Amino acid sequence: MRIFVITKKTIIISAIITVCIILAIILVAAFTDGSPQREGNSWIDVEQYKLEVMAGKHKELPVYSVARDDKKIALTIDAAWEDDKTPFILQELGKYNIKATFFLCGFWVEKYPDNVKAIHAAGHEIGNHSLTHPHMNKMGSEQIKDDLTKFDDLLESVIGVRAKNFRAPYGEYNDNVIKTVRSMGYEVIQWDIDTIDWKPERSSQTILDTVLPKLHDGCIILCHNNGFKIEQYLPILIETAMQQGYQFVTIEELLLDGDTTIDVNGVQKPAA
Repeated sequence: MRIFVITKKTIIISAIITVCIILAIILVAAFTDGSPQREGNSWIDVEQYKLEVMAGKHKELPVYSVARDDKKIALTIDAAWEDDKTPFILQELGKYNIKATFFLCGFWVEKYPDNVKAIHAAGHEIGNHSLTHPHMNKMGSEQIKDDLTKFDDLLESVIGVRAKNFRAPYGEYNDNVIKTVRSMGYEVIQWDIDTIDWKPERSSQTILDTVLPKLHDGCIILCHNNGFKIEQYLPILIETAMQQGYQFVTIEELLLDGDTTIDVNGVQKPAA
């Protein structure tokens, strides 16, 4: 019979390993904020990518939030599927006289051109969310450029303007995606507050309890144009934020002018 002796040194090493694993999980959870765009191995790649950034490895990061002290925040709305709630969203934004940024996919633009025109006519920003909603961290630079260019060609044919900012489908990115997109003149935009409104089981109160405590100057909120409960939570979110002194602006207005840098948490700051 074998006898295993557990020494004090073994216990200490095991404890250290356990603590490191727990900290890694906490860091990833804090960074991703419960994003809905987590699918397959490609999202695991993004999680590993972020851990490498936190470990000090030089990596490109998108903008998750902006370092501001003027109470400006951005409401962003991804549109890739249906459109039946878009008129309601535009109505509410108009009611409170606020501007938002809609990240649209090409096939949505093609299918719902009247809504695209309505979004633009109301003064909201339209961002590039790709032509076909692919997994871009599995694509080469030329494929990425082709997809984004075709989206902007389509958008320009509908409203006469091209997008300035980009959000990756599924929230997936790597060095190649970010460098390629930025080489085309776009800024890459993520979010640091997620409504997770794509889950039907989440009540409007749960969504508000998730979002409202996290509001801060320069934050970027993610919603979906066909999100569940958006009719219930959006007016309350807007009213509460405004009561707290926040001003809703577009992403283009939220981003800083001049030379900037992005820290390991994805916060855009003035360059030193």
